Amino acid sequence: MKVLMIGATGEFAGLVLPELVKCGITVRALVRNKQKADIAKKRGAHETIIGDLDEPDSLLAAASGMDGVFHINPAFVANEDEQGVAMVNAAEEAGVSKFVFSGVYHPSLSMINHQAKRPVERELYHSDLNFTILQPASFMQNIEAAWPAILKTGKYVLPYSATSKMSYVDYRDVAETVVMAFSSNKLDYGTFELCADGMLSRDEVAGLMAEATGHKIKAAEIPFEEWAQRANVSNGSMWNGLKAMFAEYDRSGFHGGNSLVLKTILGHEPGTLAAYLRELAAKVPE
Repeated sequence: MKVLMIGATGEFAGLVLPELVKCGITVRALVRNKQKADIAKKRGAHETIIGDLDEPDSLLAAASGMDGVFHINPAFVANEDEQGVAMVNAAEEAGVSKFVFSGVYHPSLSMINHQAKRPVERELYHSDLNFTILQPASFMQNIEAAWPAILKTGKYVLPYSATSKMSYVDYRDVAETVVMAFSSNKLDYGTFELCADGMLSRDEVAGLMAEATGHKIKAAEIPFEEWAQRANVSNGSMWNGLKAMFAEYDRSGFHGGNSLVLKTILGHEPGTLAAYLRELAAKVPE
């Protein structure tokens, strides 16, 4: 099987690429330039093609000759929904048989990054494509970027309440699900919420971090503007989207935590946040 992959050089979807290659799927990575092409090849892509989600003709060329497409929307891009719809249309026009979309948990929520997934899902439902829609919860891997600062300061700092309950998923479990979607018919025409078991407040997550590292770690809150400055997020669609997302987390958390669907798909228990944090802790030399 030949699959066109969107996001092959990304922080999260990049975890999907080696899993596809491992199971014998030939991967063509859509990239924006030669530098990205080199990254995709180093990660295992069999071939690359330069294109742009804002240029439908390039998407049709990229999808031509492919059996499947894996698509994940670039986060908080102003026209994220249009890009996703364009990819669906290009896949259908190119005669692709299977489309796997990595969307978001609870797309009915009003947050910008959730709203943008709904038109892509709708386009798939209206298409003749054999689709699998995956709706993962908050990625555990998001923590890794902040890990050095957490270890240095002993604080897990984010701009929302430390008591808000959140649901998580290890994106490696999502990658395993993607492979199953392409390599079998078990997930055909399905929409699946993917989540590890339970919900945790940031206070509780900090407690797990402390257990994993043997060091005292506490959750802390800061204003969004200060957090955005530290994270080098400038004004624009990402700034606005993240601010709205964290405001929602502050009000309501990110509820869910039912692992039945993911456990059933995988045939084993999903990865836990505690186990993921122990992995992070093990990477740090004593």
